[in-house]
Amino acid sequence: MDKREIEELREKVGCAALLEKHGWKVDLKESTRRAIKFRRDSNIIIVIHQGRGWFDPLSPAKGDVFSLAEHLGADGFVQACDRVADVVGFVPAAPAWQRPARPKALGSIVERWGYRVGPHPGSPAWRYLTGERGLPADIVKQAVACDRLREGPQGSMWAAHNDSIGALTGWEERGPAWRGFATDGGKELFRFGSEEAERICITEAAIDAMSLAAIEDLRTDTLYVSTGGGWSPATDGAIRGLAKRANAWLVAATDNNRQGDIYADRVRAIAADASAGYARLRPCAGDWNEDLRG
Repeated sequence: MDKREIEELREKVGCAALLEKHGWKVDLKESTRRAIKFRRDSNIIIVIHQGRGWFDPLSPAKGDVFSLAEHLGADGFVQACDRVADVVGFVPAAPAWQRPARPKALGSIVERWGYRVGPHPGSPAWRYLTGERGLPADIVKQAVACDRLREGPQGSMWAAHNDSIGALTGWEERGPAWRGFATDGGKELFRFGSEEAERICITEAAIDAMSLAAIEDLRTDTLYVSTGGGWSPATDGAIRGLAKRANAWLVAATDNNRQGDIYADRVRAIAADASAGYARLRPCAGDWNEDLRG
């Protein structure tokens, strides 16, 4: 197979088609338009770049459709090409997205954030956070006062991600029927609590960060942060920056599952590199919001 044929195959077969052909299923709840999560048993693959790329959030594995074929069991590139060729013409099922694509041009991250108001008693996001998610009103009030939360569409809330100097990079979007991240935004860290704290609790979602803060009565010596369910290079750099604080103590408060343990191992490695303290804080249920509501 020459280079031209390989490129034609790459154009004809997306990663989603290869995964679905091999029995993987889309996790709609955990997917966004730009990052579609596929599951098979306890394994996870995220499809990105409009189906042309993929990565495994639980390992360093990533690449194009041919490397995906090898990741799924093909023995070398030649067999990977054969397996990809077998999928030509197969059309994967289109995910039933919760909301339609937005055809109009979007404003900047700062502009879109500025158009939204903070949650307040009785507002849709307030009801979602204090009702469905069980967060105490005083925790939500403090997060709003720190400019960490905004009202999103259709009863959802936006939780800000900021860099080390406080600049807005994006926001987590969570609601009764939607979860995602700001279009064109960048994941770094949601930050809630004492900005100069030595103890840093690292969770996987802003709602979990606020839930743990509620469980701990918002410790004054703690900064509660969220990676937004991912581990971007910016997130890694931000955590490394926090680990360099004098007397820093990194607490891996990630979910009580395999992915949470893998993220906790990354936190432990960062703490070791920075000669910082480390602890693993594990929720009794799957995550801290489940513990709070339990």
